[in-house]
Amino acid sequence: MLELSNITAGYERGKPVVRDMSVAVARGEAVGLLAPRGCGKSTLARVAALLHRPDEGTVVVDGTPVAGHRHRIPRALRTTVGFVHHAPRAGADPSLRLRDLIAEPLKASGRRIEIRERVDELAHAVGLGGDLLARDIREVGDGQLQRAFLARALVLRPRVLVCDEMTALMDAETAAALIAAVQGYRRETRASLLAVGDDRALLATWCDRTVIWDAPPADGVPA
Repeated sequence: MLELSNITAGYERGKPVVRDMSVAVARGEAVGLLAPRGCGKSTLARVAALLHRPDEGTVVVDGTPVAGHRHRIPRALRTTVGFVHHAPRAGADPSLRLRDLIAEPLKASGRRIEIRERVDELAHAVGLGGDLLARDIREVGDGQLQRAFLARALVLRPRVLVCDEMTALMDAETAAALIAAVQGYRRETRASLLAVGDDRALLATWCDRTVIWDAPPADGVPA
């Protein structure tokens, strides 16, 4: 379960880009958040993914109120949420191989599992075959990289998945494959999904319901 209540958030004090926004996702539910470009929906997605601390409002995950963000949150709570960004190359280390990119959260978590087996399983699920896992980020296309980032988001088996326009830069074939992988993961785990985007028809294909966020544009912030 994910609940955002009366969220106000921004990057400069006194200049919020998200104002008093609320949305809730029940256990096992897929909710689409439909909003226009430039309204701050990526900021809200980062709040939902526990990567950005709101200025006001509350975030609750599986009944636990969240205080802080990123590594200021206990690991057990932080790893409950997986996140897929709309721009796969943003902030990615170009020297990483795709296999290492997917495995990185596992290594950091200290979990004693067979890393290679888990990475291979997810690579198959998202459609990364052949020698792609041995290539580094500079050697693959955006679609292949986004598949790897989805696998990375799922590698710790999160109970909540937040997708920020995950398919925005993808061709139709890759978009369909990514959505199918998310749906397959949710069928297996009953994970909740918050999918943020501006394409009503697309959100309708993989969400149980859609919340319309009629927000005004916020200049100079992520869409």
